[in-house]
This record gives sequence, structure tokens and C-alpha cells, in this order.
Amino acid sequence: MSLREYQKKRDFERTKEPRGDVREAKGKEDKIFVIQKHDARKLHYDLRLEIDGVLKSWAVPKEPPTTEGIKRLAVQTEDHPLEYADFEGTIEEGLYGAGTVEIWDKGTFKPEKIEDKKIIFELNGKKMRGKFVLIKLKPAPRLKGKNNWLFFKKKEK
Repeated sequence: MSLREYQKKRDFERTKEPRGDVREAKGKEDKIFVIQKHDARKLHYDLRLEIDGVLKSWAVPKEPPTTEGIKRLAVQTEDHPLEYADFEGTIEEGLYGAGTVEIWDKGTFKPEKIEDKKIIFELNGKKMRGKFVLIKLKPAPRLKGKNNWLFFKKKEK
């Protein structure tokens, strides 16, 4: 894991975003998750899951799926430091990600399965509760990119 891409995109003398470092995974069962509402060029939500000492991150163009039957596109972005889970504020104009960031939901993340193309996990937050799935999509010309995932709440048995 590396935060090189995250750090390369930011000017830490001008932003209050944390620089952060990769942390050694502690082996704890429940890890953190955060969803940040990011009013940048376009309003979106950033899903962040603690995996391997960083926050694996996906930009979700519409409000996250709180109920079964709703599927959302989630575009994987660069890893963020764990400290970013507490970040709220305004990133000034001219900087990467300029706009307002606020915590939309936060809580614990319990991974059930983490594979290259599929992640099954449980979220325990105020808004996001239950089992969720991220499935990597095959690259498609209309979706522009190879980092597209499908994000949805898993059906309960």
C-alpha cells in the first residue's frame, strides 16, 4: 500500500487535509468506515473503508444505497490515510478536490470477504447498517474507466 498518489495530488502547505502514513494493520475485527459528502465540481459521496492500513476509497456519484434494491456506481480512487476519516472542511479553490467535505456517516466496518474484484462487508453506522457489496465491473466504453465498481446493500436471507 502506498499513499504516494494521494500525497502527490495535494499541497499540504495550503490544505488542512492530513498527510498521513500507512499504518500497520492491527488485526482488530472491526475497522473504520466513513462516507464523506463532497461538494466539489460535482456533488458526490466518498466511501472509505479501512483495509491494509489505509482508507480504500470510492467516489459514489449519487447518495449511497441505504436499502436493498438500489445499486450505485462507485469509482475507485486513490488510497487515503486513516486520519482522513475525521476530515471535514473546505478545500480551497485551485487545489485538488476543491470544495466542501463533511462526514455523512461514520462507524465500524467488518470485512467478510476481500478479493480483487469483490468485497463483502458489514457497516455499522447511523445511516449505513447491514451487509454491503462492492463488485468490480468490466471496463465499458460508456463508463469510461477501469476502476468502476457496483455498490449495493446485500439482500438479507
